[in-house]
Amino acid sequence: MRGTLLRSVLPPLVALVALLALWEGLVRLLGVQAFLLPPPSAVLTTAVHDARELAASAWVTAEAALIGFGLSALVGVLVAVVLASSRLLERALYPYTLFLQTVPIVAIAPLLVLWFGPGQRAVAASAFIVSVFPVIANTLSGVRSLDPALRDMFRLYGARRLATLLKLELPGALPNIFTGLRIASGLAVIGAIVGEFVAGFSEGTAGLGILVLAAYRQLRTDLMFAAVLCAAGLGIVLFGTVSLAGTRLLRRWHPSAS
Repeated sequence: MRGTLLRSVLPPLVALVALLALWEGLVRLLGVQAFLLPPPSAVLTTAVHDARELAASAWVTAEAALIGFGLSALVGVLVAVVLASSRLLERALYPYTLFLQTVPIVAIAPLLVLWFGPGQRAVAASAFIVSVFPVIANTLSGVRSLDPALRDMFRLYGARRLATLLKLELPGALPNIFTGLRIASGLAVIGAIVGEFVAGFSEGTAGLGILVLAAYRQLRTDLMFAAVLCAAGLGIVLFGTVSLAGTRLLRRWHPSAS
């Protein structure tokens, strides 16, 4: 167990250390100005010095991302179930769900401010819009890919539509659902950050997106890097939590979690 964990962790850790050392050495050797590209040591020093501010901003962003992700999980599964209930309904409405994937969120962010007001609600709406389509697409694919023989067996025994949905379709589609949720988890953080660029201020709160903009205006590139790393950390934590939940739920009966 320990050897397997070591073999999994050691190569990327060594690569990370080598990359940071190369970055540090090149910046100092070439004399690159700190506002263009700070060395990793400067980013680390800033992260430690401004840890309280970064943590407060990360919490604000995490709240909005979690709300958007939760809504995308709920709405995405419900929409997919409705679309899967009728081929005609799927052909009529599914193309419009692509709009949620293709619309430039930066372009409609001002509308979100008008509709929801500045602050968390608009940022959460941005996270939801960006992350809901993968849940819809993967859930629909999972429901559609079930073995027709299983559907026939449920129909033969007179199972009602709700029983078929709860006991066959949703359990059978769980691997696909969790695939969609994993994708949506990272996209929710991206959507929250982008939403904060436009709608992040409300009652004195400021998320990581606002912190990035403030650091940019002050030419504090070290703080920008620290905020971006915090945002990446949020995405990794949310992705890891969803992956762990999926593995624990599926490991006893589905090979995808083995």
